[in-house]
Amino acid sequence: MSVDHYENFPVASVLLPKALRPAVHAIYRFARSADDIADEGDASAEERLTALHNYEKALQQLQNGQPLSAELAELNPIFMPLAAQIQQHQLSYQPFHDLLSAFCQDVQQSRYTELQELLDYSSRSANPVGRLMLGLYRADNAENLHWSDAICTGLQLTNFWQDVAIDWQKDRAYLPQALMQQYGLPEDFPSQCLHNPDAYLHPAWQQLMQFLVNHARHLLVSGAPLIKQLPGRMALELKLVILGGLRILERLEQVGFDMFHQRPVLAKADWGRLLWRSLQPLPSPTL
Repeated sequence: MSVDHYENFPVASVLLPKALRPAVHAIYRFARSADDIADEGDASAEERLTALHNYEKALQQLQNGQPLSAELAELNPIFMPLAAQIQQHQLSYQPFHDLLSAFCQDVQQSRYTELQELLDYSSRSANPVGRLMLGLYRADNAENLHWSDAICTGLQLTNFWQDVAIDWQKDRAYLPQALMQQYGLPEDFPSQCLHNPDAYLHPAWQQLMQFLVNHARHLLVSGAPLIKQLPGRMALELKLVILGGLRILERLEQVGFDMFHQRPVLAKADWGRLLWRSLQPLPSPTL
């Protein structure tokens, strides 16, 4: 199981109230299709950006209460159900604009210098999903949004660290270059790890990854008070998502941060572990 923010979208969850399923499916279809434009296939960067800008135009037309123009009519199957659900549940349009901003950034940027840049990216790539879910539950007050943002950013960062090797092979690197330099590691260290099975044992790599894993864990746990603010089924869903992210971080530690030869994922046996842990209190946030 990836802790990517769309893979965790509860589109098929038995815990999701039936009344909210059409909205979740409409939101998911929008986000998944736009993300695929940014990441999948053989289109050029220019073609990807054009397609994403068309999404932005369509979204703006909906926000203005207009039908999609003729040039965007092919997007009706995605945007018409979305418009209906936004209106029915009185959702904000801003999270959708934020998602599109992040997808455009995916096309244009493949390296990050500072950790803060990743936090900014996560605020637009991951946090909007949690904000929309809270909107559906009419639980999107300021405090809840703060906790949700921490959880979603923690999940996004966990996915980055889980997929260092996969992303590197796609010519993407989310490891902050300034932190790599601070720990005395070259930018191409992931390449060294892919070609040398023992390179990951470098003490500096171990220290860097432990810092990054601790940071992501802190974010996940610091958002946990949100669980107590939500109705039972959503609270359980959220707790399992947090526990899934924490388990991936635990797996990263167990493989010694060698995600180059054994990508940490949740196995079938982990689901029983997560259900058991869902009955226990979550750990307190520490850094």
